[in-house]
Amino acid sequence: MKKFLFILSIMILAVACQDESRQELMGPAEAEEEQDSIPTLTGEIIFVGETAVFRGDSFVYGVSIDSISKSLAEQVKPYQKEDFDMVSVKIKGKIVPSSNQEGWEENIEIREIIEILETEKVSEEIEE
Repeated sequence: MKKFLFILSIMILAVACQDESRQELMGPAEAEEEQDSIPTLTGEIIFVGETAVFRGDSFVYGVSIDSISKSLAEQVKPYQKEDFDMVSVKIKGKIVPSSNQEGWEENIEIREIIEILETEKVSEEIEE
C-alpha cells in the first residue's frame, strides 16, 4: 500500500510540474497577442499646419502629432494635388481620448505606417 501511495504521489507531482511548464510556454504567446492588439485602420488623412485628421468609413479621429505622424505628413505630400487633398493610407494606431475639449472626442496615435494607398504620385502625373 505504501508503494502504491508513493507511486501515486510521484505521478501527481509529475502532472503538476508538467502543467507549470505549459503555462510558461503560453506566457510569451499571450504577450505577442497583446502586441498585435493595436488595430490596423484604413482611411484618408489630411495634414493642415500642426493638426491632422484621419477619416474612415465609420470614424473620424484627430491625429496626435509626433515624429511618426510628421514622417507620414512628408510621405503623403507627393500624393496631394492641392494642400487640402486627403490621401488614403493604411496605418496601425492606438485610439486614445482627446485631451482637447474642442474638436474630436478621440485621437489616434500612429504607431506604424503600413502603406500609402494612392496608386500614383502627382509629380509623375504632371511629368507625363
